[in-house]
Amino acid sequence: MRGEHMIGLLISNIEKEEIIYLLKREMDEIIHDLKDVNVDPVVKMAMKERYKTLFTLFKRVASHNECIGYMLHDKQ
Repeated sequence: MRGEHMIGLLISNIEKEEIIYLLKREMDEIIHDLKDVNVDPVVKMAMKERYKTLFTLFKRVASHNECIGYMLHDKQ
C-alpha cells in the first residue's frame, strides 16, 4: 500500500447522484478511448488502471445493476 487511509464521507442523495453522474461520464470517456486503435498500448494500460480506480469508487455509490453495466471486459 502507498500509505492509503480510509476516510468517511457524509453526502446527500443529490450529491451522491452527482458523483454517480461524474463517474459514469469519466468511465464512458475511457471506454470510448480504449476502443481507439490509434491509442498506444502503454497509454491504454494507464487508462485501464484509472478506470479500475474510478470503478472502485463507483461501486461504493451506485446500485448493483448500474455497476454491472460498467464492468470492464478484457476485450478493451
